[in-house]
Amino acid sequence: MDQYSKPSSIIPENDDERLIKLHGYEILDTPPEEAFDKIAKLAAQIFGTSSAFVTFVDKNRVFFKSNISPIAGNEVDRKDSLCSLAILEDTLTTFEDTHQIPDLMENPHVSSEGGIRFYAGAPLKTSEGYQLGTLCVTDSVPRKATPEQLKMLETLSSVVVDQLELRLAARRAVRVQTDLMNIAVHDLKGPAANISLLSDLLLKKVPGNEMVKSLVSKMKMSIGDIRDRLDSLLNLSQIENGDIKLNIEEVDLIKLLELVKSNFELQAQQKAQEIRLESTESILVKADKSRMKEVFENLLSNAIKYSYKGSTITILVSLQSNEVLVEFKDQGQGLSKADMKKLFTKFSKLSSVPTGKERSNGLGLSIVKTLVELHKGKVWAGSEGKEKGASFFVKLPVNSGEANERV
Repeated sequence: MDQYSKPSSIIPENDDERLIKLHGYEILDTPPEEAFDKIAKLAAQIFGTSSAFVTFVDKNRVFFKSNISPIAGNEVDRKDSLCSLAILEDTLTTFEDTHQIPDLMENPHVSSEGGIRFYAGAPLKTSEGYQLGTLCVTDSVPRKATPEQLKMLETLSSVVVDQLELRLAARRAVRVQTDLMNIAVHDLKGPAANISLLSDLLLKKVPGNEMVKSLVSKMKMSIGDIRDRLDSLLNLSQIENGDIKLNIEEVDLIKLLELVKSNFELQAQQKAQEIRLESTESILVKADKSRMKEVFENLLSNAIKYSYKGSTITILVSLQSNEVLVEFKDQGQGLSKADMKKLFTKFSKLSSVPTGKERSNGLGLSIVKTLVELHKGKVWAGSEGKEKGASFFVKLPVNSGEANERV
């Protein structure tokens, strides 16, 4: 596209209908997914470029569903995105050297040092003809694209749309299942609460009877396990339905960790364990306080659950550039290579066994992963092997600074 004039408007005539279709896919602001990342990586390999993206053009911004590049962040203003131009065309949009096109030099992501010199984007076109975004490749040096490369990019863009449709169909199927599960869970929570109240009443009726007291105590513990499992299932259904909305505010991370530590002191003392929080410096992050508390509680609970009596659990906090790293380090049973492959997946059963006969439903870590990724963070684990302890890491942005180069 040697001779190119930027259109007077980057808003297509059918933009309102196009946006309704886009929002119906429930793809905006979702975490990265392997299927889309693989397509973007393949596109970059075909062209030999440094970057590739799967983008969706929203009302005022362009969202990066897949970001295979050194660029931080997952969106850019619509007015500054070359993808906003690409969805105006029925066919591929190619700029072999943006610096040879005067109209494009007005774009800050083109004119900046190390900015975009090469761009090739194939529109993501639905069966109705709505162009939702692009599969695109970019580079900071000029390039010439071959007809074969462009044809492959076009084919891959249709694969992205196919994946989008499959994803939507799967979500609808899951939604039906989770709606039914929600009904069952709510129906079960009422009787569970009644059993707990009846247990308390029974203790009052037969005070001093140690056998009854012991049996009631075990019954209440079992009911507590049931309610915890029901809560986990409800939490999971919210996540899979996309019903979780984060209430973002400024959170003092250290104070939050101190609260979580305090809440678990009694549980740790019952196993003669010590919890250490190694940081006193105030660190502020933008997060949903209750959801991040849930993440930390889950990781600390697991550390206590799988650590031996008399051991130490350490929570280490450190700042790394514009990110904060929180490590939950235990002296427990460690993780095998097989365990590492199954971490953060639903209902996974690991080799470690709770050291105090606690129960596990296999959902906690999968929920942790989703919540951390919703906060634009990362979570992972490390272990030198069985019986050598384990560490679980959560990395969160402190201030999400925007990178200079954007698509």
